[in-house]
Amino acid sequence: MNFQHYFKARRGEMVQLLKKLVDLESPSTDKKAVDACTAFAAKEFRKVGAKVTRYPQEDIGDLYVSVYPAKPNKSQTEQILLLTHLDTVWEVGKIKTMPFYVSGDQVFGPGVLDMKAGVVMALSSLKALNELNIQTEHKIVLFMNSAEEIQSDASTKLIKQLARKSHSVLCLEPSLPGGALKVQRKGRLVVRLECRGKAAHAGHPEKGVNAIDELLTHLQRLKKLTTKQTTMNIGLIGGGEKANIVAEQAWAVLDFRFWKGLEKDRIIDTIKRLKPRKSEARLRYVFESLTPPMEKTQASVALLSRARKIAASLKMEMPAGKTGGGSDASIASSIGTATLDGLGPDGEGIHAENEHLLLSSLIKRTALLTELLCQL
Repeated sequence: MNFQHYFKARRGEMVQLLKKLVDLESPSTDKKAVDACTAFAAKEFRKVGAKVTRYPQEDIGDLYVSVYPAKPNKSQTEQILLLTHLDTVWEVGKIKTMPFYVSGDQVFGPGVLDMKAGVVMALSSLKALNELNIQTEHKIVLFMNSAEEIQSDASTKLIKQLARKSHSVLCLEPSLPGGALKVQRKGRLVVRLECRGKAAHAGHPEKGVNAIDELLTHLQRLKKLTTKQTTMNIGLIGGGEKANIVAEQAWAVLDFRFWKGLEKDRIIDTIKRLKPRKSEARLRYVFESLTPPMEKTQASVALLSRARKIAASLKMEMPAGKTGGGSDASIASSIGTATLDGLGPDGEGIHAENEHLLLSSLIKRTALLTELLCQL
């Protein structure tokens, strides 16, 4: 079956589905909005023959797992896991100034590339299998995240559970520019550092303990952790009350990025060893979020080799690269399951107002995904 021809003939249908998802604006922090979008997608997965389970959440959007069965005579325990998410960084109402539209080979809109197109790919692939009565050797499990952009303990736990039961994980995040897969991603650790001192009149600073001075001392120490491979960004900072008052409190939020898990351990160990410079000062740290790095593993390299052979049969190249951002693929890869990321379409402008994908790439990548589901 030539799936590229199949999906070219259904290009208009795929664009209309993508438009519906984009028009259903779904910022991560708006539970009502993101629930409406994921509920719509769940309904579509049911239409193509998947069994859909909803995992209700209180603080984030509900999570969904869709299962497409294997051949009746095959074990229903063997599975491939697809990772997708429908939450975006765009607030409700952005569609008015950043509307969905198609211009030549480019499709624009908030969240169109990151990553509502991935959900369209998965839906279209399963619909093709269903319509053509193609039964795979393994069941296909799809996780639909509602809080990928902000992370959540619930989604992380569920991804790990599903990945442990899977022989392969395919993440439908967009590709690197030019179409390369993402085989390495930086890990991310977000830390809030808080210092408390003692207020005093600025005319007699020796009678107080300046929390801002205390905080700056620790920030300078942590800055020494940075290398060519490890970075620290002071993203937020605040403290004090007035210029003529010795600051009683100060805080900062730090974003560490690293390629290796060992670097994460070094950063955490250093933070835990921080001690107040002055006896009257107090220091507190909170690890707000942690995404492990996606490191190149033997299992993932072997999966990439198999995927490249399948891509070659479609006359498609499959280069591979690395990126500084994290994704749900990093979580799956961290437990040792063979993982490929960046199988979504090519495009530009992630988290920017020029966000768009290449329609031709969407068609080709959906054909490739369908072949992978059949042959892996």
